[in-house]
Amino acid sequence: MSLDRRFCVAPMMRYTDMHERFFLRLISKKAVLYTEMISTGALIHGNCDYQLDFNKEEHPVAVQFGGSSPQELSQCSIKAEKKGYDEINLNIGCPSERVQKGNFGVCLMLEPDLVAECASKMRNSVDIPVTIKCRTGVDDNDDYEFLKSFISTVKDSGVKTFIIHARKGILKGLSPRQNRNIPPLNYQKVYSIKDDFPELEIIINGGIKTISEAKNHLTYVDGVMLGRAAYDDPFMLSDIDSEIYSNTKVEISRKDLLTEYLNYVHLMTQKGYDPKIMLKHVFGLKKGEKDAKRFRVKVAEIMNSSSLVKNKDDLLSMV
Repeated sequence: MSLDRRFCVAPMMRYTDMHERFFLRLISKKAVLYTEMISTGALIHGNCDYQLDFNKEEHPVAVQFGGSSPQELSQCSIKAEKKGYDEINLNIGCPSERVQKGNFGVCLMLEPDLVAECASKMRNSVDIPVTIKCRTGVDDNDDYEFLKSFISTVKDSGVKTFIIHARKGILKGLSPRQNRNIPPLNYQKVYSIKDDFPELEIIINGGIKTISEAKNHLTYVDGVMLGRAAYDDPFMLSDIDSEIYSNTKVEISRKDLLTEYLNYVHLMTQKGYDPKIMLKHVFGLKKGEKDAKRFRVKVAEIMNSSSLVKNKDDLLSMV
């Protein structure tokens, strides 16, 4: 399928699991969804193929891999294509120390030739798109020419889509959370990449919180990617299909949405999945509403009691 990446929900560790993606797909039929980052080592050496599981309703859905071995990335890409994913994304943006020790993530921006080799090997192994998610720079290598040179080298692998977090990554001294907030945003660098490489599809990421902001970015680049904002306020996606993709507005109530998701939670609980993990994704469903806190408290109570069936009607009465 041809992916329309005008609006994407970012890969987020411990957040964008298969249950969260199912929940978001109930709200938007068009947004492109991404898995949590999956390390190639876990798939190949850790007997962790279950990490590739997803619901058929999630399409369009992309898997994100972390790794630096062309051979291992090729193997994992073949697995992902067989599973039915629509895109494979290579993480060149994560700054965590654990990821650095595995020699992948944002530290690979310092090795563009290796990134290009990895991407080329992946592309030659599958027929679905291979994309790159990176930052604008790393540590003191953060001027525009560094980013431009990185993109220029990697694009020669045949990759046509780059998702760029508009902040540099700092390898030492900042946690992953601090790396999402402390390095200043520089959207102009991402806009300039689109100007200098008009043939590439450029998706901008970082600090975008509203649909209005997303639409403004779309005047300069091809797509936007939201992370925490979409997770903390999932109902904002109810306007994505009409506002971003110009589809006819389909009204959906929070109550209907929650009803369908709780039915899913009940079904998946019977299959052995942890209801606590699935329920945490609805915490933000009433964000901005006057009784949002009371709703969150009720969700937490149900998670702690592990009795969804008994409390389902009480929870639905709050939406």
